[in-house]
Amino acid sequence: VQLQASGGGLVQAGGSLRLSCAASGGTFSFYVMGWFRQAPGKEREFVAAINWSGGSTDYADAVKGRFAISRVNAKNTVYLQMNSLKPEDMAVYYCAARYSQGPPTRAPGPYAYWGQGTQVTVSS
Repeated sequence: VQLQASGGGLVQAGGSLRLSCAASGGTFSFYVMGWFRQAPGKEREFVAAINWSGGSTDYADAVKGRFAISRVNAKNTVYLQMNSLKPEDMAVYYCAARYSQGPPTRAPGPYAYWGQGTQVTVSS
């Protein structure tokens, strides 16, 4: 599976962005999809994940209530809607895929496929 993330950019604090991740080369509905982020000098951290059908989601506490993950299997695409952005949300955001029809997964290890990352910059 190949993943292509897009939608990053520069936004003021309090603003919104929507990230997209387009998948190709596999049966998209067989995969749990996740978003992770990595800020300079920090380890990669979990942001959000969604199960194969979109019926189950999970969020890091830091983004709960502000971010929303969704997917459209017919378009082989997963989205991350980010609202009320804060300077601490600034990072490179990565989408990832795990071959599973189980629940959303927080740990990065089970995700075998990763996109190239898209930069999100939040100005204060």
